[in-house]
Amino acid sequence: MQDLLKFAPYLLMFVVLYFFMIRPQQKRAKNEKEFESSLKVGDKIITKSGIHGKVVELAETTVIIETMSGKLKLERSAISMEMSAALNKKA
Repeated sequence: MQDLLKFAPYLLMFVVLYFFMIRPQQKRAKNEKEFESSLKVGDKIITKSGIHGKVVELAETTVIIETMSGKLKLERSAISMEMSAALNKKA
């Protein structure tokens, strides 16, 4: 019993760490994966670096967007879920 009480603070610290750091990160990663897979031609997006564009072609891991200056090929993971959602709420 005494040995178990020695590990209780560490166990409690791990539980708190899990619920405040690990679990939210996993949930965010899952949401981003769903967002990337739900992209379709015609969607207006903003990349994580701030480039605005419209999806014109989709591949398995890449996407081609049309910007004011031409077409760009990007990884799907380079598209910002939050900024794109905010852009589509305005429109």
